[in-house]
Amino acid sequence: MKYFALIIILLSINFNQKTDKLNGRYNYLIEDDNSYIQKDKITFKDSIFAFDNKYLPKGKVSYGNVILLENFINTDLIISIRKDQIKKDTILFYMHDKKHPAMNYLDIVVGKGKLIKIK
Repeated sequence: MKYFALIIILLSINFNQKTDKLNGRYNYLIEDDNSYIQKDKITFKDSIFAFDNKYLPKGKVSYGNVILLENFINTDLIISIRKDQIKKDTILFYMHDKKHPAMNYLDIVVGKGKLIKIK
């Protein structure tokens, strides 16, 4: 009987866990002169993302302490998202230039924006 209870507990833990991955569809907005301009819509599915504009390539999502989005039209651009942001409907992100002369380009922000979840 105790093995049966243990199996039930383990199954309930598995079903109740939430993933810490980006999923769903978002509006992609860039900050320009203290206002936000919508550029496109973006769809996340686990470790890839795709813009609605079919001419843009699919991108890669790297999960770690900071979530990184790579492979935009400008391949030198990388977007970082703090891990605590992905549970919100409005996600703030920062843009970084891979070719920046700083030792760690993720320390230098060249732009910022928001992802707003489409329900």
